[in-house]
Amino acid sequence: MIQYLPYIFIAAVAAAVAFCLTPFLSWLGERQGLLDRPGVRSDRTVHLSPVPRLGGIAIFAGFAIAVALWLGLESPVVRGTLVGGFLIMLLGLIDDLRPMSAKVKFLFQLAAALVLVLYGVKIEWLTNPLGGYIYLGNWGLPLTVFWVVAMVNVVNLIDGLDGLAAGVSSIAALTLLLVALQEGQTTVVFLSAALAGATLGFLPFNFNPARIFMGDSGALFLGYVLAAVSIEGAIKSAAAVGLAVPVLALGLPIADTFFAIMRRSRNGRPVYSADKGHLHHRLLALGLNHRQTVVIMYCISGFLGMSAIALSEVQALYALGLIAALMVGMYVGGKRVGVLDNLEVSATAEDATGTETAKTSSTSCE
Repeated sequence: MIQYLPYIFIAAVAAAVAFCLTPFLSWLGERQGLLDRPGVRSDRTVHLSPVPRLGGIAIFAGFAIAVALWLGLESPVVRGTLVGGFLIMLLGLIDDLRPMSAKVKFLFQLAAALVLVLYGVKIEWLTNPLGGYIYLGNWGLPLTVFWVVAMVNVVNLIDGLDGLAAGVSSIAALTLLLVALQEGQTTVVFLSAALAGATLGFLPFNFNPARIFMGDSGALFLGYVLAAVSIEGAIKSAAAVGLAVPVLALGLPIADTFFAIMRRSRNGRPVYSADKGHLHHRLLALGLNHRQTVVIMYCISGFLGMSAIALSEVQALYALGLIAALMVGMYVGGKRVGVLDNLEVSATAEDATGTETAKTSSTSCE
């Protein structure tokens, strides 16, 4: 137990900073009118009262302060994560206050991804399930950039209900922490612990009914750090299917994004268009209330996280079998709840399925 105290300490510091800073940011947002107003940014919101959306600053501050105090700034991995994380958080904050075009946001995301590469955080090889390694050479750069940008956006897309993105990201961070602990990757363990701590410190204020939203600043930052941690951790581990570990750790938002792309493509809609077919929308439409929907999605993320940890311990053949079974199960489950259907959940339906929660709040989808 004693050997784990440093990890517990850095998580506690991150949680304490986020927990203490969040109420101030909530007050500041209300005082300055920096609010998410229903129906202004999106017609898919279900909260009926303005809610401050500065919570991402608290998550970043908790993470950055804890990491800087405990790890210092000597490690290129730490510097790259903090510098790039600050840039992506700033991008999200600007977009929260004054929405930017998708093209501008994408260019900023590319720039933030390249920051990691400049500091040496790069996918250089992948473990071959059949034995040995696959060295990527020049393909490492585009794969790294794609991974970072993809993770940034999948976490942002799942930020659709109070506490959803924060809870799922916490579970993913803890999953990557445990895998890194098995592999002896100390820096990755500390970074994961700090991220989990900062997110959990913010969650009490964000769980339904939310008093503050993390906004794009928080969602983009969480996706960015999870991408960086997974590159330095699970992807570079000795596990037979190293890349599959972070994919499963973030399996819920990745699957939800995949289903959204399939749904929109099948129905002749642009893949970047918004709709109300995400998993949390479909669960609400089935009659679950806000909290029940979030807890169910926590449980799915937890199951996928445990599966990811198991993957790092089993032989390649069993790992591939488990991955195939999980993919089939997620596809069948998603199809059963209607995430592939061309269905738009009306405001009336949402009010009917969660009237008491709709009167409190929910973050805007996408």
